Amino acid sequence: MTVELLTIRQAIEGDETALRALWARHAPHIDLVVRRLVGQDHDLAADIAQEVWIQIFRALPSYRGDSQFGTWAHRIAVNRTLNALRKTRRLANLETEVEEDSASVEMDTDRSFIAASIEEAMAKLSPGARAVFVLHDVEGFTHEEIARDLGITAGGSKSQLFKARVKLRKLLAHLVDRSDGQKSRTDRGHVAPA
Repeated sequence: MTVELLTIRQAIEGDETALRALWARHAPHIDLVVRRLVGQDHDLAADIAQEVWIQIFRALPSYRGDSQFGTWAHRIAVNRTLNALRKTRRLANLETEVEEDSASVEMDTDRSFIAASIEEAMAKLSPGARAVFVLHDVEGFTHEEIARDLGITAGGSKSQLFKARVKLRKLLAHLVDRSDGQKSRTDRGHVAPA
């Protein structure tokens, strides 16, 4: 029996040290998933993360070990977060247009700057587009799984992902190094083929 399975069994029996150990090991990933799905509302993300952990601990006796604990807890986190967002924002019925705004930030090569820029750009996506982007491109869910979880069609998921990627390209354009000497299509103007 692995250490994790032993810890899970102890947690199911009510051992608070085991519960804390599970939380300490898996909280960083679970909390990150919740924050990415929620966006800039940090208070809402904190509230939902707390609800997620309550749900994980309540559901612990139903954990059968068919998958790794982290995968099982991740699935609960995604489902609980999406349910909370549906309640607060009616996410299931949300199909919004991509807003035409852009970020203008000075160039910087620091990794923390890049990570912060990406997180900031993701937060500017509509809730529907952000949820689909995070679930598909970050968490690896299929469009069919996303459609089922969000109550939309697979085509709606693909559409939201396309919109999210377009907006993220615009918002993150300042991070792209154009020093390769190539010009973008808009830089070239209209030139007849030779």
